[in-house]
Amino acid sequence: MLRPELPGPQHPPAAERLRVPERLRALGAEVPSTVPVLAHESHFALMRGYRSFTFASHRSHLRETQRLLRLLTGLGLHTRLALFDPVAYARFCETRGLDPDTPDGRTRFTTEVAAHGPTLRYRGERLRTLLPRLFHTYAHHLARDRAAHLLTPDSRPPADSRPPLQGSGTAALHRATHALRAVLDAVGEGTHHLVCSCTLPSGPVTLALETTGPSDTALRTPEARSLTTVLASAFATASPGGLVLRTSRPGHHDAVRGWIIEGSWLRALTAAEVFDAYCTDPTTGDPVPPEPDVDHLPGIDIPPPESP
Repeated sequence: MLRPELPGPQHPPAAERLRVPERLRALGAEVPSTVPVLAHESHFALMRGYRSFTFASHRSHLRETQRLLRLLTGLGLHTRLALFDPVAYARFCETRGLDPDTPDGRTRFTTEVAAHGPTLRYRGERLRTLLPRLFHTYAHHLARDRAAHLLTPDSRPPADSRPPLQGSGTAALHRATHALRAVLDAVGEGTHHLVCSCTLPSGPVTLALETTGPSDTALRTPEARSLTTVLASAFATASPGGLVLRTSRPGHHDAVRGWIIEGSWLRALTAAEVFDAYCTDPTTGDPVPPEPDVDHLPGIDIPPPESP
């Protein structure tokens, strides 16, 4: 994980709060601003291929981005941070006939991200503390968009080779919501860490959700909606995958349960299957030592819902 060392205090210093008329400051509070950031070294290297991109180093880019964020908030502007993806940027310019080697192209792309992509509100934090949250938000947004596309067959080109939907996208979303609510209700109280991993026709996806509240509240968050959409897409396309739930309660061992996606629904794993899945390296297939104070329990049978 990228952890740039950025100087400066937690909140904008007084020197950066410019002396501007109060009426101008009040007007500025109604003018939103979105600042893009190249969070990865590899992303910065790609942008260095454009002559109009003049930053000499990734560190200087992060430092000046931090300074700009503080300057904008010092003016009283509503300021948000957006992840700048050079690959998506090149695709954006190609589809719209724009020259990517121009500040105008970058500005228009940032405007598009601000309108339709994930952003975070900046409140004076150090950039290094915001980047992990921005990565997480972007990953959920990207996975949700890829999964949602699978639920809308009208958007597919005629030559699309993806498998047909098993029912409608609406029905799949209903089943996924029912499944997640039933799983959370069945295990009861505690802090729940839920991970959905599946191989959709658009590629492998893994999303996580952590919650401590009741299922109705937990499933209303943007992260929960993203996970629900991914699970619905797996149901709709009969894609392989699974669900793992780890529950923590004070004074108890952590409990791990699992389900496999089978027949467009969830099949509960046995305790032995949960142990094998949780204690196996997904990349190499090698066994991984079990964690202490963790119980591997069978998944709970979840009956499918009636058709909506």
